[in-house]
Amino acid sequence: MAHLVKAPRVTARAKQIMTSVGLLDNPYLTALADGSMSLEHFRATQEQFGIAVTFFSRPMAALIARMELPGDRLGILANILEEHGDLQPHAFHHNTFRKFLASIGSYDAQRLDTLTPCPAIHAHNSVLISVCALQDVEIAISCVGFHEHAFAGISAAIGSAVVKRGWVAEDDLVHYALHAEIDEQHAEEFFLLVEPDYDDPRIRSAVDRGLRLGAYNMSRLYTDLYTLDG
Repeated sequence: MAHLVKAPRVTARAKQIMTSVGLLDNPYLTALADGSMSLEHFRATQEQFGIAVTFFSRPMAALIARMELPGDRLGILANILEEHGDLQPHAFHHNTFRKFLASIGSYDAQRLDTLTPCPAIHAHNSVLISVCALQDVEIAISCVGFHEHAFAGISAAIGSAVVKRGWVAEDDLVHYALHAEIDEQHAEEFFLLVEPDYDDPRIRSAVDRGLRLGAYNMSRLYTDLYTLDG
């Protein structure tokens, strides 16, 4: 659903960077769409990605702990609560992603609970927690905001592909269908925090660094998942 863009300059820059790195043309998404990726490989990579889903709220929590003004924390805090199903355990994103995994044949919760992160997931999560805990707040805001912005398009691409390939019925598609709808709005909740000061050269530079880091982290993640062994 279309929404009013409230942070037009930062959003436009995020779109420009996303296009320049060709994120939606990443080999992972391309192979998924053109039929060359097997269900077995997709399942293995999505099991790994589930670790990142469960982890994602933790960098955001680290970030709001560093933000001085309570009003600035609200949008991200709402995002964290949504990651936790607005306090309804069945709607935790951890749990909705497990439902998606079950829909593609990965049912063993005990095995998933003890799954070791592959280097791609370990690196991806490490970038997020380190930027949110240690880097300038504007860099962190922009980096995480880019992840949200990019994941809207990635979710739409993955959701479309798994339905088209007959792996999941459209009516049974969970997690990715939701994120295709909500994550652009989540991105703007981050971008709104830096949009008002975007004319300041220091802020603009920090925003650009954060957006580019986010683009690198997402692109690297899916490229590495594409080549994941076993």
